[in-house]
Amino acid sequence: MRKLRTAAAMAAAFTGLLLPATPSASAASPSAPPSASASGTAKPVLNSVGTSFLTATTLASGQDADVPVSTGDYLYWAFPAAEGQTPTVQVKVTLPDAADRHGAQTWTVELFDGLRRRQSCTAGPQNGTAEQSATTLELSCTLRQIRSWAEPWSGDPLPGTYYVRLSTTDIPQTDLGLAATVHVHVATKGGADDAQPEGGSLKDPLVPPVNAGATAAATAATPAPSASATYAAAPAEEETHWYSDLFSGWNTRWWWTVAGGVLAALAGVLGYTLTRHPRGHRHHPHHPAPAPVPHQAPPVRPQQDNWQ
Repeated sequence: MRKLRTAAAMAAAFTGLLLPATPSASAASPSAPPSASASGTAKPVLNSVGTSFLTATTLASGQDADVPVSTGDYLYWAFPAAEGQTPTVQVKVTLPDAADRHGAQTWTVELFDGLRRRQSCTAGPQNGTAEQSATTLELSCTLRQIRSWAEPWSGDPLPGTYYVRLSTTDIPQTDLGLAATVHVHVATKGGADDAQPEGGSLKDPLVPPVNAGATAAATAATPAPSASATYAAAPAEEETHWYSDLFSGWNTRWWWTVAGGVLAALAGVLGYTLTRHPRGHRHHPHHPAPAPVPHQAPPVRPQQDNWQ
């Protein structure tokens, strides 16, 4: 009997140790964050928005923004984009109550680059009209692939900061200022390794490697050149002569200077010869001899009367 009571006491003590541990474990399980994962924590959801390019709220790739807004305002967000990426902006607008609205609303999402140039969308409904009975409106815009460089005259998207502008383009005047909620999500695909233009890539070199004089057997034994090899043909060597060094390098300037001086001197002599007659061969015209001057008699003195 004593053994039975001892066994019952030990079972009760063991049960008492197990019962408190179970509630504590169940209470601790909800404390873990639901968004935590093996790869890391999720990016926080932002609750701010800008009203101009200068006050735009910055979003990272894969980050969301939930903002209560006033219908009719211009809303701005900014996000970075790198070479080879293709960003996509998704917007969901929770419209005001249908009882408070007086007609349909048209919303528009636009993307601008760092130079405030409006970029075109390649996919997604950029504009949307919600009837008075609708509760939500979804918009999206997929940007072209970010390029590493572009011509000055083109409007290709370049790496840098891009801006999202959400606005209402057509809305009844009495609906301005109604409270709404906007959800924005920025997603990107691709990267620096995917910087080729969409639609194709260069599989073979434009100019194959040239191996002059190589035999077929040697060519077969030679391994194929790598992708980093130079595919342009080697330039042919220039033919040299005994006077090649005289008209190359720094000597070229002196030769042209001397040749120019000689040509200028010859041009001056030739011009003087054509415009001036030589002195030794100057022609003198023949003039007749002057007529002799006739002899003139001396003047006759008047005779004086002799009064004596």
